[in-house]
Amino acid sequence: MPENTITVVGNITRDPELKFLNSGQAAVRLSVAVNRRWQNRQTQEWEERVSYFEVTGYGAMAENAANSLTKGTRVLVTGRLEQRSWETENGDKRSIVEINADEIAPSLRYATAVVTKIPRAEGSGFAPSDRPRNAPSASTAASYPFDEEPF
Repeated sequence: MPENTITVVGNITRDPELKFLNSGQAAVRLSVAVNRRWQNRQTQEWEERVSYFEVTGYGAMAENAANSLTKGTRVLVTGRLEQRSWETENGDKRSIVEINADEIAPSLRYATAVVTKIPRAEGSGFAPSDRPRNAPSASTAASYPFDEEPF
């Protein structure tokens, strides 16, 4: 069975946006810009192209990313490409291909990071003190599609 895995390295274009789904599970959205630079062999001029990737993540990773990362941070994102569609209030159909992140990490190529391990309650994806009251524990970062227009 073929795998649908992608890894991108780039800079976060806006602060991560954290929200909690109706189930109580944390969800984060962020955008990553990947720059590619090369020298045109004919003109000897440097050229650059930028690609933007929307990234979603769930569970404890979503909370950790929102608390640790900011606009401009260079990150590594590994996950799966997923397409989703929706209809706007005007009836226009839209779709987007996003990265559903399995891992989000700061890049250490040009920066340092301090890693703080968060204690976990047994069988829980949340730190005991971080889980919202009355929220169900999330032992896995389930693939829960956002069913509204991207924010």
